[in-house]
This record gives sequence, C-alpha cells and structure tokens, in this order.
Amino acid sequence: MQAWQVVRRTGAPPMSADGITVLFTDLVGFSTWALQAGDERVLELLRSVAEVTESVVTGHRGSIVKGLGDGVMAVFGDPGEAVKAAYETCSAVSVIKAEGYLPHLRAGLHRGNPSRVGNDYLGVDVNIAARIMAAADGDEVLASGSVVDELDPGSVIVRPRRSFRAKGTPKDLRVYRVVPRYSS
Repeated sequence: MQAWQVVRRTGAPPMSADGITVLFTDLVGFSTWALQAGDERVLELLRSVAEVTESVVTGHRGSIVKGLGDGVMAVFGDPGEAVKAAYETCSAVSVIKAEGYLPHLRAGLHRGNPSRVGNDYLGVDVNIAARIMAAADGDEVLASGSVVDELDPGSVIVRPRRSFRAKGTPKDLRVYRVVPRYSS
C-alpha cells in the first residue's frame, strides 16, 4: 500500500518564506479492525481514504508528502487552507463505508520551518505536528499556536486544548481544537 501511495504522491511542495504548515492524519482504531478485516477490505478502505485525502489536500493547494499506512503527511503554504483541508478530510472520511468499521480520522497541524530533504520534510516541526495529531480524537483537528496565530480570527472557531503534553514537544506548546467557519 505504501508503494501505491508513493506513486500517487501529488501536488507541488509549497514554497513559503515564512514557513509551512505540516498536516498529519491517522485513522482511529484502524489497526484493531484491520487485524480481523482481511487484506482485501483493508486495501479497499485505504484506497478510498487516500483518494478522498488527495482530492481535498490538492484542492486546498497542499501537497501530500507521503502515505503512512492509514494516514498521510501533507504540507501547505497557507495555514488557513491547511485547516480547511484537515477538517474537510475528516468529514469526508467519516462517511466512507467499511464493513465492521466506522472510519474516523484525526488530524494535527503545526507551522514551522522543517528541513526539506528531496521530496520529504524532516525536523522538530514535523515531529511536533505528528505528536499533535496523536493527541486528537476521531474527527478532531488540533493545531498548534503557530498555526492559529496566522489565521484570520473570523475564519475559524478556536478552543484551547487544555493540559496538552506530549513527549518531544516544547513545554509551552499551545494546542487548539480548530473548526473552519464557512460563509453562506
């Protein structure tokens, strides 16, 4: 599956002088379901999730860096687009049908200046985004203060995530639950 995801990598990596926003996603409870579901059903679900994710991410001017089994790493130049993409991907995945499993995606966002190595990004900022994602619940998008600080306050609903602690992150890291506002 990871080889298929590498071949399907899409979008030009964003260029931004003031940093990029890194997105990580992950299917909640996937591994437990996958143990009993069988390879055919697992691959069918992963293909559906990858297609939805690719469509939403590229539609918001992001680039999928790599597939991570049941999730992805993507990057965006615009943090507002990253928040919308994360939220819309979670919403779209939650309606995918999989026998015996209700897919719920969690997402984490962090803005910084990771090192680009070929088509990948490495460094502390990438690790922070992954740790933020790991703390999210299903259908939840969490973002660091570095993302929230760059957003138009009228474009998003922001709620502090109290008592956030994760190994390998700064002690003063601010994390928020974010939901985009859509104008009618």
